[in-house]
Amino acid sequence: MSEDYSRQALPSRKYRELLGSAICVFNSNNAFIIENILTNDETDEYNWHQLIDRTSGELLEPVKNSITKNSNTIIAKKFSEIIGIRNRIMHSFQVTAPRGSGLSDDVDNQILATKYKNGKKGYITQEFLYDFIKKNGELSNELHKFRGH
Repeated sequence: MSEDYSRQALPSRKYRELLGSAICVFNSNNAFIIENILTNDETDEYNWHQLIDRTSGELLEPVKNSITKNSNTIIAKKFSEIIGIRNRIMHSFQVTAPRGSGLSDDVDNQILATKYKNGKKGYITQEFLYDFIKKNGELSNELHKFRGH
């Protein structure tokens, strides 16, 4: 599939919509993590401007020093897991999925693929993206529960 605004072959609109949704829910949780760090920072060590400039992985230490210190490790574990998944999405590359593989619903069979550090390769399927969105929902639920503690 192609669009007037790009000469490159693109995955289906549905796939791109799901990909955009996945990034949006992650970004929302990233901001919610920062909000919770600031709410639970007993030392006033952090401020919004400093935290928003950090990569998500660089937020794990402030999470440990604020949220985990005042709760349990569930939020840090879930956040770390979804950062890893987000990294696979962001560092992916576009491929043409084999026809009839069921990996793509697009006529052009465009899909993202990723390579893990152990050398294993995988596809960023719609199911992969739905699972990522679900995991973000679970993290959001934990953050809401924590906020009410």
